Amino acid sequence: MKRNNFLIFKIYHFCIAVAAFMLLTACDDMFTPADENNRQAEDFTEESAYAHGLLIYGYGRLPYLTTTQTDIATDDAVTNNQNNTYKLMAEGAWQSDNNPMSVWNQCKDGIQYVNIFFTIVDQTKWALSAASKQQMFIDRMKGEAYGLRALFYYYLLQAHGGYADDGVLYGVPLLTTPEDGSSDFNQPRATFADCVKQIFADCDSAMALLPAEYKNIESSTEIPEKYQELGANFSGYNLVFGDKSKNLLSGKVAEAVKAQTALLAASPAFREQSGVTPAEAATLCANVLKRIDGLEGFDKTGNIWYKNTTKLNALAEIPEILWREDYHKNASQESENFPPTLYGSGRVNPSQNFVDAFPMRNGRPIGDGLSGYNPNDPYTGRDPRLENYVLYNGQTFRKSLIISGTYPAINGDKSETDDNINSINTSTRTGYYMKKLLREDVSPLASSKIEQQHLYPRIRYTEMFLAYAEAANDAWGPKVDGAGVGFTAYDVIKAIRERAGLGTDEWGLPLSEGDTYLEECAADQAKMTNLIRNERRIELCFENKRFWDLRRWLLPLDEKVMGMRIDRNEATGELSYTRIEVEDRKYDNSYQYYGPIPKEEVLKFSNLKQNKGW
Repeated sequence: MKRNNFLIFKIYHFCIAVAAFMLLTACDDMFTPADENNRQAEDFTEESAYAHGLLIYGYGRLPYLTTTQTDIATDDAVTNNQNNTYKLMAEGAWQSDNNPMSVWNQCKDGIQYVNIFFTIVDQTKWALSAASKQQMFIDRMKGEAYGLRALFYYYLLQAHGGYADDGVLYGVPLLTTPEDGSSDFNQPRATFADCVKQIFADCDSAMALLPAEYKNIESSTEIPEKYQELGANFSGYNLVFGDKSKNLLSGKVAEAVKAQTALLAASPAFREQSGVTPAEAATLCANVLKRIDGLEGFDKTGNIWYKNTTKLNALAEIPEILWREDYHKNASQESENFPPTLYGSGRVNPSQNFVDAFPMRNGRPIGDGLSGYNPNDPYTGRDPRLENYVLYNGQTFRKSLIISGTYPAINGDKSETDDNINSINTSTRTGYYMKKLLREDVSPLASSKIEQQHLYPRIRYTEMFLAYAEAANDAWGPKVDGAGVGFTAYDVIKAIRERAGLGTDEWGLPLSEGDTYLEECAADQAKMTNLIRNERRIELCFENKRFWDLRRWLLPLDEKVMGMRIDRNEATGELSYTRIEVEDRKYDNSYQYYGPIPKEEVLKFSNLKQNKGW
């Protein structure tokens, strides 16, 4: 294991040297490589480990976050870390030269490494003998590279696409060949629509070269004809495309990235000039869902996949997750987010705004006169997801009573007040702690730390179902199956709400009248739009989605973040609930729906237009 880690370490750092070499080919005398890295560009085709290192480095530049971070810059949460960069950004520090949301350098680096890889992949000796293995390795790695490049451009569009002062919706410069010392770096931004076309083309190329998923086959008859003609056998096929390649970028991942890009492009913030309609986005999302037989493959426990400790401990695949990070055994998420009495730092504090988004168990919003919501008993009769995702006052967690109000769990015991709102610097600021994604069998206490297996989803099937529902409703309305997939936006939201336990009584039995609020929304496209957005907010909470969703929907970014102060009458024991203001959001809704091009890039390159307002 140590030797493998060392090899990865060497490949990683050698890749950096390779990039420098490629950029400085006209200036060979500027540096002399160390003896152990004394390689020439042509050596890469002879030593596949070094060539593969370029692709590994591409994976390393993917901008996926593995912990809850950006939600604290939205109306869903705040943090008690006063120096957090996302907190400071949300409070008015967001500038073109101070942008925590930027992925510019990270993704452009990834594109450069992938483009270099394309120049050598066909000439590299991936297999010493069989021509079939050589071609299979070329196809797989080339397909991965196409998929990676599509991903990098998707994230660049999401973070940096926008309207310039000339009224044109731009993306980023399109680069499909590596830059070197002779390149013209002063490249203009391509239009957003052209960037989308490039992403689509790269996804299509990836899908043409890659299997939908990596898995072992048991017979040579299952080998694609093009490899059979080269003499491939099933053991050779399994070596390249089998179980050992799981979690690499596959055909179904590329298909999902294409659908994600289409949803972004068809969103209100971009659809006017993106060239993508909601109907096209819905169809592309439907293609992804067809692979699991649509709603037949809907994971009935997908909303609490992180509680499936049996599969997590076994490092098994979880049906809800289309693509994920590798497993990691740690206690970092718990150390960051457990309440202080459980030895955590309580960093992510869900907002009252977010808690208010959860309907009552009967499915109606709390502001609906028929919901039965009681402001003096606000957590009773609520959507069961609230208890799963948010740790609120009076819940028992890890066999401990958590009191986030202003009183101790045991009268007179000062040690029981650390979880109280604003009690110490690791206490909640809103009256809530984050619960989703956390494992209760972890202990972050340094003297007796217990770590467990964790994974972070890159793409969930629930996300794809919600994407389909959003685009299908925009295109055809709640109950029209315009994509011919066998279900509608209404059907998806019904399945999600039934899985959550909505439309049931306190014992979980279906209400005789059913989910009446859903039926009301099904008769009104605008109401269904709002319902779909709210379901997405709840289902994907704390997975770093909300910031981007608010922007692409053109919803207010500057909603004040609220909390809940809970006091107890010592004489009667009665609790009183008071909404409090916690944090202002100082975004400018006139232009900050579109993130900036980094200021230093605009200053260096005259052809690079800035998004308006920045």
